[in-house]
This record gives sequence, structure tokens and C-alpha cells, in this order.
Amino acid sequence: MQNTTQQLNDTLISKSLTTADYVPTLDAMLARTLARIDLKKQQGLRTPDELWIVDHNDVYTLGQAGKEEHILQRTNTPIIKTDRGGQVTWHGHGQLVIYWLFDLNSLGWSVRNLVSHAEQAIEDVINDCLQNLASSDTTAISAHARRDAPGVYLYADTSVADDKMMLGKMASLGFKIKHGFSYHGIALNLNCDLSAFNAINPCGYAGMQMLRLSDFTAMQKESDEQTGEALSYEQVTQKLIDNIAKRHAGLIELRALAPK
Repeated sequence: MQNTTQQLNDTLISKSLTTADYVPTLDAMLARTLARIDLKKQQGLRTPDELWIVDHNDVYTLGQAGKEEHILQRTNTPIIKTDRGGQVTWHGHGQLVIYWLFDLNSLGWSVRNLVSHAEQAIEDVINDCLQNLASSDTTAISAHARRDAPGVYLYADTSVADDKMMLGKMASLGFKIKHGFSYHGIALNLNCDLSAFNAINPCGYAGMQMLRLSDFTAMQKESDEQTGEALSYEQVTQKLIDNIAKRHAGLIELRALAPK
């Protein structure tokens, strides 16, 4: 596991982890969060918030209240019980995972604010990618969050006014809050192998269709040379980091939640 750190602003840094096993990453994330809590309680120090950009080795994770019944098939991929919210999901190569180690009280964010910022950041990036690089048959597709189920989903316009048909889910969320500090975060499917989701009910929803960005807009394969026509994994990652950093700095305000 290799990592690099980048200063995004005075109160936010990013750390990139490649080919990361889940348990050591979780242990490090929890240890860092507990250390920050202690520094704030004991010394009144506000430490920089952190975004951990993680390329995970294949793993299924089961949330704190996760039900084993949502694991439909046992495979060679490890199944790890963890302390985030939500049910079972998969992480692996080609999926962008970003953990949000934020001091919510210092930001003035509620837990609902955190979830909405995460969902809206993903919406912004997916819709930007679809708008800039979509072919003519995908121009009516857009990304939206749902009030009844955390995450970001793709919808297609229908012939009925103001009606959209849900195509499936492209991004999942699962956070843990401890003494006002968040950890865990979001997972966005870019160019991963979606077959891993066939062994589970993703996020506890039977029959939920999981989607990836590369099926809706041109994305480079890892071996491809850089071209102006297709997005790379790194470009999408940077778009999302930039959007989150602006929200963290108060430069992007939350949009009103959809009525349903």
C-alpha cells in the first residue's frame, strides 16, 4: 500500500492509497479519527480535515447493522464487518472510494449536511461528465440522489412530463460519526467489474441494478494513452476532490433537497 499526501487548503488535506487492503485502512482511519478527537478535547486543537482517496483490493463490507441475508453467494472475496452505516457493498479496483475524515462541528455541518454534500458532489461530477462527453443517445440521462435511499442514481427522461425512469445506482454512501467527527464515506463506480455485485443485495436492496460511469461516457482503460476524447480515472477523481474541497471551504452551498 503506497500513499501520497496533498494540501488542498489550510484546513483540508488529501491522502491517496493504492491497492489498499480494507482492514489496515479502516484501522488507520479510526486511529486517526480518535487521535483528532483527543487533540480537540484535551488541547482544543482543530486539526486539518482529510480526504482519503482509496483504491481498494476486492472486498465486501457489511455495515454495523448489516444483515447476513443480503449476502447471496460466498466467493473468494473477503467479507468484513465494519462500523459504518448501511448494509453490504463491494469495493475494488476501478471504483473510486473517498473517505471523509471531517470535524463536522468545526465546519458547522449536521450529519444531514454531510450526506447531502456528498450526494450533491457526486451528482455534480457525474452530470458534468455526462454533459461534456456523452454521446447523442445518453443526453437525456442525469444523476440524482433519492430521499428514501442514500446514494446517487441515474435517471432517463421519459415521454411523460417531469417524469424520469431510474436506471440504477452508480454511487453508494456510508458514514460513521464519532464525537462530531466523520469517517468512512463514498464509493463511485467508474470502470470496475460490476459482476462482483451479483453476489449481494447491494446496500440491502434486492435486484438493485448497479451502474458504472464508463458505460455512459467515454473513459480510458488503464493501458490507454491520454486522449482528448475520453476521461481518465484520475481526471474524474480530481473533479470530485475539487468539488468536495470547494464545499469544505464554503464555496459551494447545498441545493434544496428534492421533494421526493
